[in-house]
Amino acid sequence: MEKLRYERPVIKKLETGMPNKFGLRTEYAPLTHIDGVSVKEMINEYGSPLFVISESTIRSTYKKAKKAFSTRYPKVQFAWSYKTNYISAVCNVFHQEGSWAEVVSGFEYEKALRNGVDGKKIIFNGPDKNQNDLKKAIENESLIHIDHLDELYTIIELTENTEKRAKVAIRINMDTGIYPMWDRFGFNYENGQAWDALNKIMRSSKLELMGLHCHIGTFMLTASAYAVAASKLADLAIGIEQKYNHSIKYIDLGGGFASKNTLKGAYLPGSDTNPSFDDFAEAITSTLLNANFRNNELPLLILETGRALIDDAGFLLGSVIANKRTSQGKRTTILDIGVNILFTAFWYDHKITPAQPFTHYTETTQLFGPLCMNIDVVRDNIDLPLLNKGDHLVVHQVGAYNMTQWMQFITLRPNVVMIDMDGKVHLIRENEKLENINSLERVPEYLKKFEL
Repeated sequence: MEKLRYERPVIKKLETGMPNKFGLRTEYAPLTHIDGVSVKEMINEYGSPLFVISESTIRSTYKKAKKAFSTRYPKVQFAWSYKTNYISAVCNVFHQEGSWAEVVSGFEYEKALRNGVDGKKIIFNGPDKNQNDLKKAIENESLIHIDHLDELYTIIELTENTEKRAKVAIRINMDTGIYPMWDRFGFNYENGQAWDALNKIMRSSKLELMGLHCHIGTFMLTASAYAVAASKLADLAIGIEQKYNHSIKYIDLGGGFASKNTLKGAYLPGSDTNPSFDDFAEAITSTLLNANFRNNELPLLILETGRALIDDAGFLLGSVIANKRTSQGKRTTILDIGVNILFTAFWYDHKITPAQPFTHYTETTQLFGPLCMNIDVVRDNIDLPLLNKGDHLVVHQVGAYNMTQWMQFITLRPNVVMIDMDGKVHLIRENEKLENINSLERVPEYLKKFEL
């Protein structure tokens, strides 16, 4: 007798036709338009799959986040996280709203400069800054967040033959009650590494200590951890005041705020359970306001949040390639959207809606992408109507990381468009073509000829 294949158990909400806390229906209403623009028309003009960015959503989300912090604290500055989405049109919307740039590589640093960001308003994070990167950052008077002692010594060496003092901060890792603790980056608070670095900086005539920085985790589901982080950074800042009579200019709490996406394995949707901007703002600002800064001189509060600002503004439009049944009879639908362009499908149960009207009948479905790989799963289980070949659907909240972590594996990267404040559609990144890939390749002469 053949052994049955293992299939992992699935928890599914029961519906008996009677009202309950989940409602009577689990499918979503069709999304036929985004910001007043027809999904079908965008697919017809720009192809499928297609990324769509809503400018109005970016601006409204940014204003909501800024209001949450600025109403609670007098000195607030956001710095857009380039690694979250570094398409220039997206970055420039944030810059128009007043956000600085936060980068973690020489490539991102150069991109920010070319976007027109003043070097003094670029925060340079990350463990990999080569000598040329650091030279450029020093010359442009950018804020360099030191990650390790080797970087600190390199900066001191580079400033020996220049009149400019490097404007620096250090990244600090710490125990905030969240595990596993992020201690790979920066200097540890608890074991004295942070003070060791700070003492070296303060005793160097070529460095100017501007601030303190931390980034305690990603997709944080509790705001209280930021209160702990703010308290420890404030403690260091006050200690520097007392020891060196030096007031730091800013405290940078980094990013990591959760968006409203739903993590895999979560029973309730993220829109109901994840902390809001107000939650994060209350925890951080209350801690800083209650700290004993000298003469009540509060430092500037810098925030580098990315995901929470851009996720809601991104949509991925796709089409149905085919429908199948597994050997156990489960319905599967194959899409032209793969995990090579929807990397966050590994993390989230994305909200997915049809882009055309449908009947009320639904069936539990697996959504697969077009890649010839078993890992290409867009959703393990989702209640959807019976979509037919050629039907369209919309994946919601995809603005963060998918357009920086995507790759041309098996299929090429698609067009990206932005809908402006007036409802006009702009192509902001062209789809890749074979020529784009081949232009970077070099074939040795002896391999150019063959017979089959």
